[in-house]
Order: sequence, then structure tokens, then C-alpha cells
Amino acid sequence: MNNLLLIHETTVIEDWIDYNGHLRDAFYFLIFSHATDDLMDHIGLDADARGIYGHTVYTLEAHINYLSETKLGERVQVFTQVIDHDSKRLHIVHHLYRPKDGELLAASEQMLMNISVEAGRAVKFATSVDANINAIFETHRLLPRPGYCGRVIAIRR
Repeated sequence: MNNLLLIHETTVIEDWIDYNGHLRDAFYFLIFSHATDDLMDHIGLDADARGIYGHTVYTLEAHINYLSETKLGERVQVFTQVIDHDSKRLHIVHHLYRPKDGELLAASEQMLMNISVEAGRAVKFATSVDANINAIFETHRLLPRPGYCGRVIAIRR
């Protein structure tokens, strides 16, 4: 978790629990989705800025690695790592941890795109947003790339 952004915290609620007594797979992504909203706020694309710039962020692709069980009532935290970026895109990994023991529960690699709401297409990040992304990336660029980054789903033979 060294130098990663603590971007989101929540508690697992009963509606998110499956028939095995674990966090249902879809709700891992709900937690990661809320983390992306918080990341948007952190980089300067909060509700006010979205209104000013007319920009938002869309998720283009997302992969989840389920690494450990999460249960009802557990507190979880999402730490985010910026893997790469350009003028329109962010390549990130959200890491879901249980703070009481520091166990990594899941990870979601995502490609995010800055979108003009009016035009409905990709546009460059606003200058101030881009500067915030660059600052985060500079603190993350020398961190090790997570092993599950860029993986392809396949049955290895």
C-alpha cells in the first residue's frame, strides 16, 4: 500500500452477501466503481468541475481478480495506483484491502477515458485535471507493476 492512494472506504452490507455468506462478485465491482468516483473527485473532476468542463470519465475496460473472501460487516479500503496515462486516458489498478489484517481481497485493473458530455466522445483532460494526474503518476511510476496487470483470461495448457 506504500504510496498508493487510499481512495475509498466502506463496510460490507447484508444486501451485498451471496448464498455462500461472501461478498457477491458484482458488489466487488460496485465498490471499485465508487472508488473510481472518488478518484474522479481526487483528480479534480468532482461534480462542480464536471459542470464547468463538461467532462466525465467512462470505464472502457475492467478486469477483476478475486483473491480472498470478504464477509458481512467487514470494513474494506480501496487503494488506487495510476499505472499509466495520456491526455485522454487513465490506466489504473484499484486494490481492495481488509484493513484489520492488511489482506488483499481483490484487484481491478481498469482503463478510463475522459469524455465530453456534450460531444459524447473522448477529449483531453482539462489542464488542471491533467496536472493532478501527472502529479499522482509521478509518485506511482516507479512502484512495481501489479502481477495481475495486463493478464489475459485463458486456460493454460
